[in-house]
Amino acid sequence: MTLDPTKLRPASRLIHGGVQRTPYGETAEALFLTSGYVYDDAEQAEATFTGAVEHYQYSRFGNPTITSLEQRLCLLEGAEACRTTATGMAAVNAALLSHLKAGDRVVASRALFGSCHWIVSTLLPRFGIESVFVDGADLAQWEAALAKPTQLVLLETPSNPMLELVDVPAVSALAHRAGAIVVVDNVFATPLLQQPLKLGADVVVYSCTKHMDGQGRVLGGAVLGSAKWINEVLTPFTRNTGPTLSAFNAWVLLKGIETLALRVDAASRSAAMLADFLATQRGVRRVWYPTRTDHPQHALAKAQMSGGGTMVVFEVEGGKDGAFQVMNGFSLIALSNNLGDSKSMATHPATTTHMRIGEAERARLGITDGVIRVSIGLEDVEDLKDDFRHGLARLSNIVR
Repeated sequence: MTLDPTKLRPASRLIHGGVQRTPYGETAEALFLTSGYVYDDAEQAEATFTGAVEHYQYSRFGNPTITSLEQRLCLLEGAEACRTTATGMAAVNAALLSHLKAGDRVVASRALFGSCHWIVSTLLPRFGIESVFVDGADLAQWEAALAKPTQLVLLETPSNPMLELVDVPAVSALAHRAGAIVVVDNVFATPLLQQPLKLGADVVVYSCTKHMDGQGRVLGGAVLGSAKWINEVLTPFTRNTGPTLSAFNAWVLLKGIETLALRVDAASRSAAMLADFLATQRGVRRVWYPTRTDHPQHALAKAQMSGGGTMVVFEVEGGKDGAFQVMNGFSLIALSNNLGDSKSMATHPATTTHMRIGEAERARLGITDGVIRVSIGLEDVEDLKDDFRHGLARLSNIVR
């Protein structure tokens, strides 16, 4: 019987999707470390370059290992087509620059990862593209900004780092009326907890470096959308500018994705418990977690996400000094600006990931000096509680 991966549930698709066995019958996906490909004859080479026949021609354009990863991601996301890239930022950059030209207009949620914010605020205007920021949770601001023709909308939900949510169906409807496509950075939610294409978005981007690898080994990115947009808009850009994912990284990501469902489920359950735990601790001013009832967009999180995710954000007393004291007290939780790993990791956004957006913009986003972002991993939740206790105990040194 021939296996139809589209009939499988997500956890099974993560293992069996996109498998292309060679005549050797390997169980693990084959790793094709090759830059080029051989043709049977000159006529086949010509037909390959004209597009008359399908044949791999150069690994900047395509590679069997990368194709397996792209097919698996399509099955998981429910997308028609996918192109992978060398990094998550390459995915964001390609999604935007492939679609935009001088004179176009972009409306973006203000709550973006620091490098994404730089692309919208600094890079796009250099090419004559107008950039407008709105508060992502405020539909009235979206409506006002999208009252005039727009070519692209960019948002991330939940946002990095403050876990702000954007109403994807409502914003997508406004954007489409303005003539824009909607690009969603879905890295925090992962395709297991939120599928923006089903909510009305047109394009989804990922840093595969995060949950998809999940073990801190390789970089990678992905862009998913309709076959027409991917093939006619994105692919000419990526083929000619070369933000190509390596075959080795694609192979590592294929192996990481096999356990994605298990890891995201376990880490999300721990994150929910730890958010509740942190909310009871002395020295903690506030906790952000999408499915907690005190999250300002709790109802929206329940409506468009199937779980709260692996990220917990909390603010401690004492500002930067307090945050540094707490983080320096961790022994189990690593200090790293990465996320989505099997190891728990903490970072101080104001001095790392969001340092370069400036103090005023951080204040607008609620990123105070006391905010700590934690990516919850796969450690025992009781050990993580102990580590938080150890860190928070150091606040007594500066908070009276």
